[in-house]
Amino acid sequence: MIVRIMGEGQLDVADGDLAALNALDDQLESAIESGDEDEFRGALNALLDNVRKVGRPLPPDSLEPSELILPPVDAAIGEVRQMLGDEGLIPD
Repeated sequence: MIVRIMGEGQLDVADGDLAALNALDDQLESAIESGDEDEFRGALNALLDNVRKVGRPLPPDSLEPSELILPPVDAAIGEVRQMLGDEGLIPD
C-alpha cells in the first residue's frame, strides 16, 4: 500500500503491517476525541514514526498514486479531525 505523509513523501507499506498501524490510528482517534494536545501529539508521532519504520521510501520522482494520505507531524488536532473518515485515517 502506498502511503503519503504530507510534506515528506511516499512509502510502500506491506499489508502485513497494517494491523499495527490501525492500532496506532485508533490511539490517535482517541486522543483527538479527548482533545488532549499532549496525547494527540504523542499518538500522531507514534503513527508517523511507525509508517517510516515499516515503509520503504519511494523515489521522489515516483508517480505512484497514494492509497492513504497522512497528516504532517506538525498538524493541529482540528486539521487531523477533518481528515478522519468513518474508519480513521487508516481503514481496516
